[in-house]
Amino acid sequence: MNKNIAILLLLSILSFNLTGQDLKLMSYNIKYDNKRDTVNNWIDRKESLIRLIRHYEPSFIGTQEALHHQVKYIDSCLVDFAFIGVGRDDGRQAGEYTAIHYDSTLYKVLDSNTFWLSESPEKVSVGWDAAMERICTYGLFENLKTKEQFYVFNTHFDHIGEKAREQSANLILQRIKKINNQNIAVVLMGDFNLRPEEKPIQQIRSKMKDGKDITERPFYGPEGTFNGFDQNMALDHRIDYIFITKFKVKFYVHIDDRMDNNKHISDHLPVLIGVEK
Repeated sequence: MNKNIAILLLLSILSFNLTGQDLKLMSYNIKYDNKRDTVNNWIDRKESLIRLIRHYEPSFIGTQEALHHQVKYIDSCLVDFAFIGVGRDDGRQAGEYTAIHYDSTLYKVLDSNTFWLSESPEKVSVGWDAAMERICTYGLFENLKTKEQFYVFNTHFDHIGEKAREQSANLILQRIKKINNQNIAVVLMGDFNLRPEEKPIQQIRSKMKDGKDITERPFYGPEGTFNGFDQNMALDHRIDYIFITKFKVKFYVHIDDRMDNNKHISDHLPVLIGVEK
């Protein structure tokens, strides 16, 4: 892409006019706080994470891998935000969340829940051939100004189990159909641990739109979303997505999240989407 065009596109994204019908959402696997990490530890990353979020000003942030104290840190820094979600290990505060942080000055949550990606979705459980518990958190949100309602789902698929990933896609689509009996707009975001050509992603695409495919402005950013904390890694491994129904997509971006020291904030890039009704 021509450099000048890219700059203009990025400026238009940052100045995206948030009218009553406009909405910016971000999906971000922030990498759990692994106490064994030395080079890429949470303490050295967390302030840059908040600066990035504030810079792009999403109204919703779906995080993956965040532990309870990481969720609470984000919540404490984003003073106008609230969040929904639970830890996957006990349905309360233990283990990783798929939290949804939202701007409570613009939206309110009418209903929310978390289910496990397994044969027993209502209780803490490991599904199929997965290596560990996996979850999906969702909320029914209402725009305080327009009273428009929509659902946001946030998930993190297993990195080992092929059957688990396929069945997780089935389960989420079934849940969306069952929960969304009013047939209103839906956003599904997360780390799916799947490339675009793989069957479960194609299955989701058969029911929802991949925001990257239908963006009005040219897609911006690296093709991939996984960087592995490797500054020299080719960014061509796309495993993080935002899918939608009943929204128009104004822009879709994979944000290069390098800090001043050229290190990545996380081992995944954040995904940003701008939509309107």
